[in-house]
Amino acid sequence: MPGWKQTLTAHLISRAKGANFAMYLADMKTNASATAPGAGIERLIFVLDGVVKLYHGSKTTALHADDYAYMPPDTPHSLHADQGAGVLIYERVYAIQEGKPQVHIGSTSKQPTVDVAPEVFVLRKLLPQTADYDFNIHIMDFRPGEYLYVKEIHYNQHGLLLLQGQGIYRLANNWYPVQAGDAIWMAPYVIQWYAALGNQNSRYILYKDTTLDPLIAS
Repeated sequence: MPGWKQTLTAHLISRAKGANFAMYLADMKTNASATAPGAGIERLIFVLDGVVKLYHGSKTTALHADDYAYMPPDTPHSLHADQGAGVLIYERVYAIQEGKPQVHIGSTSKQPTVDVAPEVFVLRKLLPQTADYDFNIHIMDFRPGEYLYVKEIHYNQHGLLLLQGQGIYRLANNWYPVQAGDAIWMAPYVIQWYAALGNQNSRYILYKDTTLDPLIAS
């Protein structure tokens, strides 16, 4: 993978399939590193395990499991893993004219929950909900037996990785058992629904494009 050294990558979702974003896993070995993506590409880094050092400007930030960083397009930065780390990456070509997104670094546990009544799951959003951002990342937590209150269908695309637990996902008229480590791409206008199964909480991370005109979104 260009820009990554001492790293094995696995592209789970890409534009080759028709998605408007890329989602991939990066297995960073000892002393692995990565540079910023190409011109016009924004990136969100989510640490699955280990520790990743993020260098941006004159700052160095240590990212641990469940920490994340959003890098706007054309923002110089690099990543380094001294002892190795597992990272989930979302990238897309920034699509908002005259938008001014900012660097955001945080931890999942420190993000406020969002009221989703009458839904019962717990939702956290990792990026600001402003017109400067053309996607957001949702962290969704379900207790065993909880499920989405409604079947969803919309033009927004999703890229999902189940981080913990297990359940069943409906896509169109198909039903898929899923467990931690499974990934799903949800194309526009695909019926979708989830229920958590088993004896432990389930959590997934979800990409969702936002602030885009459905007529011209790509």
